[in-house]
Amino acid sequence: MTKAEFQQTLTTLQTQWEDLKVKLDLETLTTDLETLQKAQNAPDFWDTPDEAQKISQQAASKESQLKRWTQLDANLKDLNDMAESAEEVELLEFVPELETLETEVKTARTETLLDGEYDDHSALLTLQVGNGGQDAEDFCEMLQRMYLRWADSQGFKATLLEESRSDDGVRSCLINITGPMAYGLLRSEHGVHRLIRLSPFNAKSLRQTSFARVEVIPEIESEDELVLDPSDLRIDVFRSGGAGGQSVNTTDSAVRITYLPINLVVTCQNEKSQHQNKDAAMKVLRSRLAQLKAEQKAAELTELRGDLLENSFGSQIRTYTLQPYKLVKDHRTDYEENQPDKVFDGNLKGFIESYLGQ
Repeated sequence: MTKAEFQQTLTTLQTQWEDLKVKLDLETLTTDLETLQKAQNAPDFWDTPDEAQKISQQAASKESQLKRWTQLDANLKDLNDMAESAEEVELLEFVPELETLETEVKTARTETLLDGEYDDHSALLTLQVGNGGQDAEDFCEMLQRMYLRWADSQGFKATLLEESRSDDGVRSCLINITGPMAYGLLRSEHGVHRLIRLSPFNAKSLRQTSFARVEVIPEIESEDELVLDPSDLRIDVFRSGGAGGQSVNTTDSAVRITYLPINLVVTCQNEKSQHQNKDAAMKVLRSRLAQLKAEQKAAELTELRGDLLENSFGSQIRTYTLQPYKLVKDHRTDYEENQPDKVFDGNLKGFIESYLGQ
């Protein structure tokens, strides 16, 4: 890279960053952080632990964001000052730093696209096995691992709220992914996913196609965001198996909540107590209803029914091909990755960015 090319790339980055700073609104971010920190310093802050925890999480998230963008701004200025006086040979040493800044500016651009009503919320991710028998159950487990690894790479907390397993894999599961912008980032994953590979369950190793459906909805924690009439709810308690096996360590702690107007059922059984399972199930129920309301834009909740794609051929949003070649392709954006192993290890950055950038 010549000095002229280096400086041109840096100038372009600075221009992009100045535009992004307006959208990121660092002044408002600073003000919001100061307000949250002031609340944390109040003597009675921990009198309401649940609310205090939410405020602490919000403050930590905003502090992390502000630190990242402030550091990026400083690094761009430092590199520009250095580039103006450096010789061409010296600039070669700073090419990796320039590439890092390009990545960080691209990340900032992605975050400015997360401006939906619920994009800043945590996410509830549901996996449901589709056509394909044993292979589909194994594929569902592969996707579960992929999203858990993605969450870990983002520094998010992933909690398995409910799971139905078989000897071959996962039939269905519900995962709560907690972190800033988790829903905004993960909504690109909503839809039917397809796997093509040589089946490990077939003695002849024939090529098999299997499907799994991914549903992503924002987590609605506050009751104020969506108020439910208690008379519309039926709450059932049933026995939940422990880690010891089918009939070992069972307790009457699992909770099933039915929203009667549309017969929407939510179950949670992985928490330790009935109270925790009920709270978790109510969060999921509010979140599902909020998502349905947003998708249908209906005035009455009784009219709400989410349109689900058939979990089979012709409806997939993404295909993971392992045989006869290796390729993962998103059919909405045409974005491709030719290393499926890395994708299954949680590398979803390219798919997310291409979807948000449409």
